[in-house]
Amino acid sequence: MELKDIRGLGAKGIEKLARLGITSVYDLLSYYPYRYEILQRTNMDIAKDQEKVVIDGIVESLPRSFYFKRHMNRMSFRCQAQDRIFSVSIFNRSFLKQHLQIGTNIIVMGKYDQKHNTITASDIRFGVLSDAPELVPIYHLTDGITEKQLRQYIENSFSSLPILEDEIPIEISRTYHFLSKSESVRIVHKPKDMNELKKARMRLKYEELFTYMLKLNLLKRERKTEEGLKRTEHHSELQAMIASLPFQLTEDQEKCIFQIERDFLSPHRMNRLIQGDVGSGKTILSFLAIYLNYLDGYQSAFMAPTEILASQHYDNMKKQFQNTSIKIAKLTGKLTAKEKREIYSGLENGDIDVVIGTHALISENVVYRNLGLVITDEQHRFGVSQRANLKNKGLHPDILYMSATPIPRTYALTLYGDMDISSIHTVPSGKKQIITTLKKETEMKDVLMAMYEELKKHHQIYVVAPLIEGGDKEENKDVYTLEQNMNKAFGKVAKMGVLHGKMKPEEKEAIMQQFQMNEIQILISTTVIEVGVDVKNATMIVIFDAFRFGLATLHQLRGRVGRNDVQSYAILISNHETERLSILTHTNDGFKISEEDFKLRGSGDLFGLRQSGDMIFRIANLKQDLNIALRAKEDSERYLEQLPEDQIEQKSICYLD
Repeated sequence: MELKDIRGLGAKGIEKLARLGITSVYDLLSYYPYRYEILQRTNMDIAKDQEKVVIDGIVESLPRSFYFKRHMNRMSFRCQAQDRIFSVSIFNRSFLKQHLQIGTNIIVMGKYDQKHNTITASDIRFGVLSDAPELVPIYHLTDGITEKQLRQYIENSFSSLPILEDEIPIEISRTYHFLSKSESVRIVHKPKDMNELKKARMRLKYEELFTYMLKLNLLKRERKTEEGLKRTEHHSELQAMIASLPFQLTEDQEKCIFQIERDFLSPHRMNRLIQGDVGSGKTILSFLAIYLNYLDGYQSAFMAPTEILASQHYDNMKKQFQNTSIKIAKLTGKLTAKEKREIYSGLENGDIDVVIGTHALISENVVYRNLGLVITDEQHRFGVSQRANLKNKGLHPDILYMSATPIPRTYALTLYGDMDISSIHTVPSGKKQIITTLKKETEMKDVLMAMYEELKKHHQIYVVAPLIEGGDKEENKDVYTLEQNMNKAFGKVAKMGVLHGKMKPEEKEAIMQQFQMNEIQILISTTVIEVGVDVKNATMIVIFDAFRFGLATLHQLRGRVGRNDVQSYAILISNHETERLSILTHTNDGFKISEEDFKLRGSGDLFGLRQSGDMIFRIANLKQDLNIALRAKEDSERYLEQLPEDQIEQKSICYLD
């Protein structure tokens, strides 16, 4: 069955569903409600002023509509319910007017004004409430699709739906007395009561987490059964390189590099994640890993999220390896066709030992002579397709990930179950803690004075806004309004620049280049600078509407400054959630901050949708469902242990190819 076969769903509806990521009937059925409303008749004799109420009654007068501003309208009419007459108003629903004939049965949900005996409705539906409470699913929508339409599409798809395949092994389903998948999906979209809904949601969450954990375990098993590259020990050369560094490695850094050295010498492929705060020294560890890989005669590919970061790593690596014979190349979009061909040729014939660039480094047209190590940041984790691409080239390199979003170990082991994890808790000696202060908007004069002091020292400043445009002009929250205000305050002493995600890549690169060269002193940006360049002269970051961001994001933004031995500052401006934000004023420890953020906001802000193996959870939530995830992890490990080898192979083909 395809979407076009669903009764009532035409080409325009299919196009609108695609905006929600729904391109198949299965997508539609697994587009689960994000919450439920409980529809239960309110006793209006005891209803309180400004209370949310639900009534059912009949239309007692024809509606009248009033239009104001451009496209806004307010519709009012009288409704008889519970032996009383109520005045009902609703905004921007004038299209309902033709259906609200006198005597029509309706259900009204809204806020009750006791003094004027009026209800300002949030929704009006047709029909009569049942005596038992009704659970109404609420979905995320897009322009042109209403809740009623989406529910109808889902309802119509049930009529000719085949039995959905259970992905939970039958013995596990029996152990937990799970409902079938088809039954669970039906219930989630149309529950009779809360008890039934809990059972259905539990079963669907478990299936997602079990499938996810099974995939991780298969990846882990695949890695441990694959032979690693042939390597020899180079401990003395490594120690000599470490001794030549202009600084001393911290205890955690030393522990981490020797874990990498051990991985290289093991018979299996390395798949290691290094997690630690911005500035904790992850990059130098990647350089040392590249050095070890070079000593074994293999090539390395270093993937950066942006071209400007690739250039930064290239410059730093050239400096680090200036006394060696390592040949380093940078592959970016700015190169001419001739320059790219030269690099492709150098990689293919082995003249180039290390190549630095973006994700294109593992694309089809790049051929390596003997790739031994791929280093990438956590935002660009290898999914199944990238692994397959390398495998098709006959390459089985060791893989090292770096993440500047440290997360608590329990969650890390669950989320990154196919990896070995190294954590850097200590920071290099001499690194000054960033002083973080929390200010209200009424204290803007103090903020501007602090900024002026940094500008007088010829330092640079980041200013972060939550919006690109369209903010409240009185509160000045978008980048362009902030640019105007900053120009008023500092236009005579500093040059401004604006950066946001809707700009073309080349525009973003140019602005960041200007900021790096100190041609721009105040960079006004959205969170696109979260993964940014190492501008050592930037000593202050000012974040407007800080309450709109998670603690982990704010901590990442704060990491844009403090990149040298000069005292740096972060100023959070917010009139809201000051208690939550004050956590950042007390600690610079990313592990503690991420733990608090995880408790407060769940996994979304920490991980986004960047799940291992291209997995996106539709109904499970790693924070709320951690116990289910841990149980699914144990069950999936036990399940694989009991499977014959040929069936494990089939599972690997199913999930990993």
